[in-house]
Parts: sequence; structure tokens; C-alpha cells
Amino acid sequence: MNFSLHIEDFKAFWVSFIVSAVLSKPILNLLIKAKSRQTVSSHLEGHATKQGTPTMGGVIILVGLLASWIAGFTGTSGGPMILLVILFALIGFIDDYLVPRLMPGKRGLGWKQKILMQVVAAGAPLVWVGQSPLVIGIGIFLILFFANAYNFADGLDGLAGTILLGQLVGLACLGAMGGRVEFPVWIVWPLLGSLTVFLYWNAPKAKVFMGDVGSLPIGAALGGFWVLHSSVGSDKMGGPSPEAVVQWLILPVLIWSIPMICELVPVPLQVFSVKVFKKKLFPFTPIHHAFEEIKLKTGETEESESYKERVKTSPRWAHWPETRIVFTFAIFQLLCSILAITVALMTKLN
Repeated sequence: MNFSLHIEDFKAFWVSFIVSAVLSKPILNLLIKAKSRQTVSSHLEGHATKQGTPTMGGVIILVGLLASWIAGFTGTSGGPMILLVILFALIGFIDDYLVPRLMPGKRGLGWKQKILMQVVAAGAPLVWVGQSPLVIGIGIFLILFFANAYNFADGLDGLAGTILLGQLVGLACLGAMGGRVEFPVWIVWPLLGSLTVFLYWNAPKAKVFMGDVGSLPIGAALGGFWVLHSSVGSDKMGGPSPEAVVQWLILPVLIWSIPMICELVPVPLQVFSVKVFKKKLFPFTPIHHAFEEIKLKTGETEESESYKERVKTSPRWAHWPETRIVFTFAIFQLLCSILAITVALMTKLN
């Protein structure tokens, strides 16, 4: 594996960072004036203090990312990737802002509407690059998986952003192993630049949340990266064939994806269990909420029967403060990325 650093990589980082840094405060003020406020679920009693915090902060990431790409720091499949990000950002904007404003009482799009729009948004870039129907089908599944998994990860202050840091390590290293170093760097470096700015505003106590407008396109980009990457490391370019890339990357990418699997899979399992068996499999979903500390309600003490009952129904590994959960998930993602890189290197050596 041949890693190399070029001044263009750092230019992409700094363009993204500077644009996001300069525009972050005006964007935050605009979100406040537009009354783009977070509506916290009533089931998360410990999150009541977050009610009304501005959302759609993912725009801070997107402006830097797109500015870097517009400045010319793109490579193979640049157009399709930009289209993918924009389309999913529009879905997020509709879900975060338009629906709650136009339909008071609704928190966002219904899941059927959301999935249908995502299928179209994921399929369009894949059709653009001329993928086969089979690859388009697999690609849509992967893009929707990562888009919604990352969307679920945006539930605690700093959680989605710190997880992404570990994911970018995997993108840079695993992507370069496919015989095409250029492809990952124009995604990793600008995304890292704008993410750094967002984490400043999203660190506890968060002044803004990422929202669907940020988490959906970022998650879609993670999925789109692997789909488009399979056609980048082509033997015509002097690298391994797409089939060879896919074969030895399957296990490493699966390991890299474990935190996202943990975020997404429990949600439909919980819904199925509640509807069919009238019983919860987990205290809360997405799974990071299951680790949270049990909060006292107004007028309640630790001796209250209601509090004791809630503690009984919570797993032994619950009652963690929010910051510990964020650090644990971020470290878990970083370890999964490093393990994935290790497995990929061992596979290539063999």
C-alpha cells in the first residue's frame, strides 16, 4: 500500500475549514432566526434541557465540503458524489424544516415517504456513472443503510461528529488500499476540515445539532464512497479490478461498519418486537440511548417506586453520563477502523 501526501490534500482541508469557520456563526444566527428548533422525544426525559436547541447545524459541514469541491478539489466520480450529497441534504431539509413548518404537530416526514425519496436520491448518481442494475440495487441498499444509521447516531452532543472522526481514518486507509489513493483523499480531507468546525459548536453543551440535513448526506456519502470506490480501482487504471477490490474489502468494510450496524439494526428489531410481542428488546433505541443515566422526574427521589421500577427495567450497563457514552462510541469506532485496516493488510499480504 502506497500512501502519499500532497499539498492539494491540505489545501482541500483548509478551504473547507476556513469556509465553515467563517460561515458557522452566521449560519447559527440564521437557524435561530428561522426558528429551526430541535423537538425532543418525550420518551427521553433526560433530554428535556435540549428542547429548542437549533438544529440543521449540518449545514456548517456541508458548506465547507461543497466549497472545497467547487474549488476543484475533487477527483473520480466527483459529480455523482456531489449530486448524492445535495439530494440527501434536500431530503434532510424537508424533514428538518419544511414539514414541521407546513404541518404543525409533525416532527418530520413519514418513514415511507422518507425511504422512497432516499431510494430515488441514491439511485440517481449510480445511474449517472453507468452501474449495472445489480450494482445499483446493492448500492442503494448500502447508501440507505449508512444514511439512516448515521442519522440515528446523531442523538447525543458530539456523538455523530466524534464517530465520524474514526470513520474517516478507515475511509482514508481502506480506500487507498483499493489501488486508488486519489479517491478517498478528496472526500476525507475536506470533510475533516468542516467537521472540525462543527464539533466546536456541537461539543457539550451543544449550541446546535447536526439534524437530518447534515447526518443524511454524510451517511449517504459514506455508503456512496464504497459503492463508487468499487469502480475506481480499475485494472484499466493500473490497479486491481473492481471484483478484486470488492472481494478483499468485504470483511474489512463490515468490521468498519460495526458501530453503524449497532445504531441501525436495533431500531427495526425494537419496532417488530413491540408490534408483534408487545415487549421491548432494548430499554431505548437507537442503542446509545440505552446506556444513558436514569434521570429523576420532577418531585421524584431515588427512593420513589416509579424510579426504582425504571431502574429495574434498565440493563446493568445503563446509567452512564452522556459524555462517557460519546467517548465510548467514538473509541469503539476508532478501534473498529484500525481492526478493519489490520485485517485488510493481512488479507493483501496473503
